[in-house]
Amino acid sequence: MKNTPFTSVHLAAGARMVPFAGYNMPVEYTGINYEHINVREKAGVFDVSHMGEFYVTGPNAFDFLQYITTNDVSALYDGKVQYSCFPNGRGGIVDDLLVYRFNSEKYLLVVNAANIDKDWNWCLMHAGEFGIVPGRDLVNSSGQIAQLAIQGPLAMEIAGKLTNKPVKDMEYYTLREMEIAGIRDALFSTTGYTGAGGCEIYVRNEDGLRLWNAVFDAGKEYGIKPAGLGARDTLRLEMGYCLYGNDINDQTSPIEAGLGWITKFTGSKNFVDKELLLKQKTEGVDKRLKGFVMIDRGIPRQHYEIVDSTGKVIGEVTSGTMSPMLKQGIGMGYLSKGFWKPDTEIFIRIRNKDLKAKVADPPFIK
Repeated sequence: MKNTPFTSVHLAAGARMVPFAGYNMPVEYTGINYEHINVREKAGVFDVSHMGEFYVTGPNAFDFLQYITTNDVSALYDGKVQYSCFPNGRGGIVDDLLVYRFNSEKYLLVVNAANIDKDWNWCLMHAGEFGIVPGRDLVNSSGQIAQLAIQGPLAMEIAGKLTNKPVKDMEYYTLREMEIAGIRDALFSTTGYTGAGGCEIYVRNEDGLRLWNAVFDAGKEYGIKPAGLGARDTLRLEMGYCLYGNDINDQTSPIEAGLGWITKFTGSKNFVDKELLLKQKTEGVDKRLKGFVMIDRGIPRQHYEIVDSTGKVIGEVTSGTMSPMLKQGIGMGYLSKGFWKPDTEIFIRIRNKDLKAKVADPPFIK
């Protein structure tokens, strides 16, 4: 089991640790609901050092990324970040990821921790087609980078105290290389997985603890607290953000998953599965990932059956929880055609009882 540069502070803070993607990670410190609400109302810090990072450089980097990702890399400019996914050649998804553009010949891919090896092998499989040389043009820096996500409405106030750069005016999904907390060459991006606003900061492993201490010193007056994987999951679900392995996987297409907005069919862009995904977009699909809110009291969980009023199975829950903000069960799942319209009545089969819910478009909190 691997540790992140912050494992010692998690343990000192009394975190409940669990194995996750090969790492020893904190699932909660003082309680998932408390950590969740603190992020929504103030600011929380997540250790996301387990995520994977691949650098892609050189004159062929752009063409390579245009082919292996669904989004349009030509829409990026220096300092811009883009959400995308790797299509797997069979209509499914290898992984979802962030693409960071530093300049026309330097990009960073940030991938899910559980998929690092799979994603790396996928990139290697296609690298030769574009003259991308592993070790030179394609470098796996996973495990060498410490990453903290500072999330919440006060996150950028706190981050602003760590640097003399005007970070509070940065646009959403942009990045800068700068000195943070006296650490040179840090990467600062206005991204996140909570919908509460904030940033993610990347530094070398050896600078990790220095960053952690600086963040908590700067955030003390704002009520900053550490948050674990549990709150990270409930926060992302309130926003309707997909989780790989739950809501998207090798068998679900980006069109079925409602990710058509990151699947760009521009004339100049050729990418894996383009024809298949264009056919799905044009002709439609038989199932779609949709959000829902419980009407009856109950907590939906992954793999619970979704049924209609007659008890016929029409889908399956992919993610579900009790929303700490709404105090109501919420979830997402793939539904058969005919049940996609908001406010459509559906039922979640929980312990052999069919509990009423309604289809709702995320985000579940406004």
